[in-house]
Amino acid sequence: MTLSVNEVRQLLDEAQIAPKKSLGQNFVIDPNTVRRIARLAEVGHGDKVLEIGAGLGSLTLALVETGANVLALETDGALIPLLRSTVGSNVEILQADVRNVSLDKVLEGSDWHLVANLPYNIATSIVLQVLDEVPAVGHLLVMVQKEAGERLAASAGDKAYGAVSVRVAMRANASIVGHISPSVFYPKPKVSSTLVAIERCNNRFSNEVEQELISLLRTAFGQRRKMLRKSLKGTVDEESIKLAGIDPTSRPEQLDLGAWVSLAEQSIDASS
Repeated sequence: MTLSVNEVRQLLDEAQIAPKKSLGQNFVIDPNTVRRIARLAEVGHGDKVLEIGAGLGSLTLALVETGANVLALETDGALIPLLRSTVGSNVEILQADVRNVSLDKVLEGSDWHLVANLPYNIATSIVLQVLDEVPAVGHLLVMVQKEAGERLAASAGDKAYGAVSVRVAMRANASIVGHISPSVFYPKPKVSSTLVAIERCNNRFSNEVEQELISLLRTAFGQRRKMLRKSLKGTVDEESIKLAGIDPTSRPEQLDLGAWVSLAEQSIDASS
């Protein structure tokens, strides 16, 4: 069982609730889409799944169908009674804003899957939060706005490649695994959506390198059209850029994760 467009509208009408644009509420109304997401997430019996932004429970029901154990987070208190009525007692529901909850304390054990239709206005920050702070989540399958998905999964040299792409690569491997039409949502958004699969990897960096790397990304991509010798002037000298094995005339989108790590390490050495 999943929710159709008529069932979604009926639930909202009976509760006299309108979708809130401020919370990015666009509810999936196509059963095939939520089942496709559950299938791509490769979850099954006994798997632990965290869903952020469960809404009315359309995706939640598809995840339950696989036999997974689902913890559903929803920040909108007005939707909680509707969500409970939809999914019944088979799902643990937590009313919380993911930005204000310590997921690492909420999730028991390891090897969790995050499967979610994320609110588009905070989707990128949620992905980075989970990757940075919640090691218990090893697998992510998220639906996000197309442009955001392209940034999450971009590689060096891609048009969409930026600071977010490198931040993701620090923790995981990301790839686009599907595209979603606006027609499967209620209300229908003005943008297309993308499904991004993210698998945590075993990269290891010291806290010092991580912080320096993030700082360099912020500075360089803040002036992404400039060559590194100009955008990083006053932060990393040209000789240090060369010692990191990087051409000072390179632009930030040309450097892969390995190059950024080398630059961060060289920057630390030069300042010590």
